[in-house]
Amino acid sequence: MNLEGRKIVVNKSSKDLVEMLNNPEGYRGLMPDSLQNFEVREGGFKFSLKGMPEIALVIDEVTENQVVLKSASSSLDFSLKGLMNAISENQTEVQLLFEGKFNPFIKMMVEKPLKNFIDALTDNIEKI
Repeated sequence: MNLEGRKIVVNKSSKDLVEMLNNPEGYRGLMPDSLQNFEVREGGFKFSLKGMPEIALVIDEVTENQVVLKSASSSLDFSLKGLMNAISENQTEVQLLFEGKFNPFIKMMVEKPLKNFIDALTDNIEKI
């Protein structure tokens, strides 16, 4: 299952965005209003949103134009990529991409909440 967030332009350099997204604490301010719990862990964080199970993520890969988060749980195989494309020194195009391997039943249950989550993250990144 692949989901794509909309492309947005942020008034920050891609270097500043990568630094922010490489810090687990930086994700707290990007979470949707339905956030119920947020806990920084070594190399990542775990959080829960109203009506969804707790999710633990680790920062898996960081390059100058991409940050990849992966599920910390071996039972859920997914990643969330933040792609950054510098437009100018202080403007960056950002897009979130979700890739997950789920059985059809799980996919049916999580697709809409995940899309809403990606949209909320995108909206909050746009505000920074």
